[in-house]
Amino acid sequence: MDINRYSPSYGITSKHMTKLADFSTEELFELLYATKAMKAKFLAHDNTRILNDVTVALLFADTSLRMRSALEIGIRQLGGMCVNLPYSQDDMQAGENIKDIVNVISRYGVGALVTRDISQNELDEFCAVSSIPIINSNNGYFNPLQALCDLYTIWEKKGKLEGLKLAYVGKGTNLAASLIMGAIKCGMEVAVATPHEYGIRHEHLTHAEQYGKINLTDNPAEAVRDADIVYTDNYDYHAVPSDEECEILKPYQVNNALMSMANHNAVFMHPLPASRGLEVTEEVIDGKSSLVLEQGENRLHTIKAVLALLVK
Repeated sequence: MDINRYSPSYGITSKHMTKLADFSTEELFELLYATKAMKAKFLAHDNTRILNDVTVALLFADTSLRMRSALEIGIRQLGGMCVNLPYSQDDMQAGENIKDIVNVISRYGVGALVTRDISQNELDEFCAVSSIPIINSNNGYFNPLQALCDLYTIWEKKGKLEGLKLAYVGKGTNLAASLIMGAIKCGMEVAVATPHEYGIRHEHLTHAEQYGKINLTDNPAEAVRDADIVYTDNYDYHAVPSDEECEILKPYQVNNALMSMANHNAVFMHPLPASRGLEVTEEVIDGKSSLVLEQGENRLHTIKAVLALLVK
């Protein structure tokens, strides 16, 4: 389906966002068009205060710089308020009840709960009992907000999604799982090059392949050949990768030689933070083909679009 032939209604039926697999192609298009609209309004300094003093709660079990900043700023730009909820795994293990949490905060006037690093099982429990939208900003399995932001950035830069080739190279992260799911549902060709030791979870690949073919390989050059987008991710966000890990992933570094195998106008993407000299060279990530700053900028507008369509 061609996104440029789609007519948005700016509405979706999904109540929560924990993974992109839960969204149809049409719903993804709705979210991407809403992101486009939010960015246009932002650049035109138009009023987008549509949350009308709604409180959005953040339940983060992990630190974040760009995502938390984009969330807090975006919520305020929509006219909402943001509150940070304390999270402790000790509390959860001591018997803190998920149903009680969401039922109580909804009575406080909270209109949505955004989580980070909350297990998928716990998120599913939240969604099963919650009367308010649950939004997963990132956890060990999925990273739907970043993937949605990246799809919008590709559409914005390339003018289309259908028919483009996306090559993901490197460690098979949660973002990779979300990105390939979204890309396939939007009609993109997907190639993935990961080492066997650090591949994308098999169940995620199997699920994504229900919607389209994935070219799986352990050869980065094969994946990148004729690609329109070359994408990689950080090895480890909070931990220094081991020497063994670095050695295994060394052939998957995105450098000028690898980029030269892609299409002549190919772009490079990375969600940040990046370890220059490990998964990508400085010349590539800071070069003319890099879209990392555009990705960072568009995260704000994607978050606002998701909140605008989910919060009733």
